[in-house]
Amino acid sequence: MASIRALVLNCTLKPSPTPSSAEQLGREVLAELATQGVEGEMIRVVDHDVRFGVSTDEGDGDGWPAIRAKLMAAQVLIIATPIWLGQPSSVCKMVLERLDAELSETDAEGRLRTYGKVAGVAVVGNEDGAHHTIGEVQQALNEVGFTIAAAAATYWVGEALQTVDYRDAGPKPDTTGRTTKALALNSAHLARLLADQPYPPPDAKGAAVGPSRE
Repeated sequence: MASIRALVLNCTLKPSPTPSSAEQLGREVLAELATQGVEGEMIRVVDHDVRFGVSTDEGDGDGWPAIRAKLMAAQVLIIATPIWLGQPSSVCKMVLERLDAELSETDAEGRLRTYGKVAGVAVVGNEDGAHHTIGEVQQALNEVGFTIAAAAATYWVGEALQTVDYRDAGPKPDTTGRTTKALALNSAHLARLLADQPYPPPDAKGAAVGPSRE
């Protein structure tokens, strides 16, 4: 059985050690992945000096290359983001913009280096927008080469305009907990399948390895 590693990128706006609901849900995903034999870690992106841009390294002390190295060593990527104004956080959008660079990174057989990696999404918020946020993030991850498993998202949304966060509300085993289990189970299963049977390389006629930018 293939050894699988996971990386959770916590896209909260809050630097450590400020409590983060996205961190709590991300750690619950890691705990469920562990039950599937998947080791992993979490990185709070705002704790690193990640620059805006669309390259693998923006230079001048950019914190993204070190994060990217861990991402490339993992087979499962989980984006954990809060909802702000009904959308993914600005940190999440910055991460997706940095991942745009992967459209130019290929392996020896011409496949995107993200092919074979599985991605999922964990969302928290005090307002509507969970499904929109999940859809936006999943589509972007798929476009840059990640594979999305069935039911590869989990979320919790509190009552709008209220002050109770997920970290205060506590785990919800019958709702969020159930979707977290499905996210972990299906993502680990798919990652092992892809590790054992990778995507084929582009055909000899030079088929595209990613979506057109025209």
